[in-house]
Amino acid sequence: MEPTEFPPLPALTRAEGEVIDCYLAVLDQVGRINPARGSDTYSALRAAQALVSRAAALRDALSLMHERGERQIHAATLARALRVLDGERRAGRVAVPPPPN
Repeated sequence: MEPTEFPPLPALTRAEGEVIDCYLAVLDQVGRINPARGSDTYSALRAAQALVSRAAALRDALSLMHERGERQIHAATLARALRVLDGERRAGRVAVPPPPN
């Protein structure tokens, strides 16, 4: 059986890569907190606690970009990276699910 081939990530600066990683970590935690998808308060509480540190890491990554003179966010490139890293599915967990039929 051949391993699944994933599309290559676009070229990112180290700081952009860190922003993407941190953003996805924030999304994952918010998805776990989503009361429309959760099953117990303890899991949501743990995710909310983790969200604080993930949000701080995202802030720090963006601050570093700014300090290094990376003033623009290249949205198209970062969107491609998010798609490669399953960002659409991960962001979907934040949304309210459709009503049952």
